Amino acid sequence: MGAEAPDPGDGSRLGSPGLSSAQRAPETGPDPSLVGSSVGGLVVALEANFCRVALEAAGPGGVDQLLCVRRTRLGKTGQQICVGDRVTVEGIDWTSRRGAVAAVSPRSSLLARPAVANCNRVVVVMALVQPDLDPIQLTRFLLTAEATGVQVDLVLTKADLLAPERLEEWGQRLATWGYEPWLVSAQTGAGIEPLRQHLAQPGIAVLCGPSGVGKSSLLNALVPDLVLRVGAVSGRLQRGRHTTRHVELFAIGAGGLLADTPGFNRPDVPPDPGALAGLFPEVRGRLGAGGCRFTNCLHQGDPGCAVGSDWPRYPHYLQCLDQVLAQEAAAKSRPAEPGLKQRGGRSEPRLDPRLRQLSRKRRRQGDGPQGDDSSPDRDGEEGEDRDLAPGTRG
Repeated sequence: MGAEAPDPGDGSRLGSPGLSSAQRAPETGPDPSLVGSSVGGLVVALEANFCRVALEAAGPGGVDQLLCVRRTRLGKTGQQICVGDRVTVEGIDWTSRRGAVAAVSPRSSLLARPAVANCNRVVVVMALVQPDLDPIQLTRFLLTAEATGVQVDLVLTKADLLAPERLEEWGQRLATWGYEPWLVSAQTGAGIEPLRQHLAQPGIAVLCGPSGVGKSSLLNALVPDLVLRVGAVSGRLQRGRHTTRHVELFAIGAGGLLADTPGFNRPDVPPDPGALAGLFPEVRGRLGAGGCRFTNCLHQGDPGCAVGSDWPRYPHYLQCLDQVLAQEAAAKSRPAEPGLKQRGGRSEPRLDPRLRQLSRKRRRQGDGPQGDDSSPDRDGEEGEDRDLAPGTRG
């Protein structure tokens, strides 16, 4: 039994308006007022088995959002829908503001966690205090962001709770990492306006970080019309409580979109050991000045390595590298699960021998000339078939 669709109300949601004029594509499609027409739009939220699509062009009555299901053929081909996808909607009922996603446009990028498509910028949000900033955790988030290949920004919240000299220390430390952090406070408003102007550039910016660092409070400050629920940090564990349950896009400025995402405290390290060092900006700078003399170097302090070990995050790099190598070794030594076989680094189900059938070519060959069952070829094929058939040996 399918889930009941949430009530779309008037077709709009606070903070999730239809696309602005700067975000809309040229109106070259059919008239959306026609029954059975298709329109393009942007997926701004996923809600249970439904997605909310902001339309490129408003339909009859000014409808600028539709609550949509996914066409069955997309599910059969394994096509998933993510927030940020450009989609084509068909089967539109303008009165009830419903439709069905029929096609998903090719993506320019895709974040696996959180799942957001076509993002232009990843904004790593961390708190300076409550909970205290952990360099290892921050490094893991930055590596995950750098692996996407898009621009990475670093925002440090709760700056009002830290002494000015400590703020300066963190700024200098992160500068050696290759980052210029935005120091902000959602409570006092310090640093909010410059950050708002920066994120209002056209495109999709994804906020990611642990629970409790103040992502929802930051979003409330950046988009004053929002009233997102916020939570306090656990006093015993110094961990945040989840308040954001799903990914959703909110408009900021004329062309910018912000994706608020659920928090997670331990992101996965990118799995390729050979590409890990390139995710550190300080290493990219050293390699840009001159490539390493070893083509397969993992930059572990070997003599002649161009990267060396005299950079601040070298211990963090070694820790992450050890974890990646251990995971890689464990994956190679792990036996295939019963009923599965390894192919190209992935597992596939084995076909039960009892379900194997002869190919059509072999069946045609077994018919013999003009279907003569008594031909020598037929006898030979039958003997071979008996050898291949399950349950005939013994």
